[in-house]
Amino acid sequence: MSAFSDFLNVLPDPSIYIADAGESSSSNTGAIQGPGFASVKFKSNAPTVVSSTNSNRVVSRRIAGQKWEIAITYNPMTRDEFEPVYNFLLFHGRLNTFKVRLPQYQTMRNSGWESRVTSNNILVAGAHLAGSPTLLVDNASSTSSTNPRPGDMFTITDTNDSLHTKAYRIVRVETTNNYKGTQPGADQRKLWIHPHLTRATANNQVVNFANPEIRVIMNEDIAEYNLNTNNLYRFSLNLVEANA
Repeated sequence: MSAFSDFLNVLPDPSIYIADAGESSSSNTGAIQGPGFASVKFKSNAPTVVSSTNSNRVVSRRIAGQKWEIAITYNPMTRDEFEPVYNFLLFHGRLNTFKVRLPQYQTMRNSGWESRVTSNNILVAGAHLAGSPTLLVDNASSTSSTNPRPGDMFTITDTNDSLHTKAYRIVRVETTNNYKGTQPGADQRKLWIHPHLTRATANNQVVNFANPEIRVIMNEDIAEYNLNTNNLYRFSLNLVEANA
């Protein structure tokens, strides 16, 4: 018997255990790793109004904040595989947010960069205003080939702002050897990101590239499953990003 401090708040997956008491544990009663996903549909929803004049002059503007939308489908599951996930979702419902880790973003595109962030904190270099399309980071290594790549995702742990929970995707990377405008330092990288920064971010805050977790909520009130004649459970869910 052992006490624990928090219930698991990350959707169980093949790297995360959940026990019967609801905590993340590999040794307590009922501990099991979550099942993998059969498929993941990942969408960026950035509402934009576009209008054009008779001369075909186009005017566009964003009318709402960007959000990530996620549709997950599971392979047919046995009851022991199904119950931990389904009960986790019933516990949270649509009233409580939780986090999800997507398999395609658990491995970074550059193995050298992955090794760097595993053993070093990548930090925000200088204060950034909300709405900035770029994020300058330092402590990124003076080795020119040790770079993040477009398509990597990250979150920011800002000790001055616990509400900064947004997940970002890199779309361009500038280095000290390959840049436009101001040259980044040898251990800095200038990241162009989608979406733009949603909140002002202070200097020296930690940028999380390893196992980025997206804060989500269920997209509908109903959580249903199908039980086949072979006693396998079929289940899928729709999630939408939920900022703090």
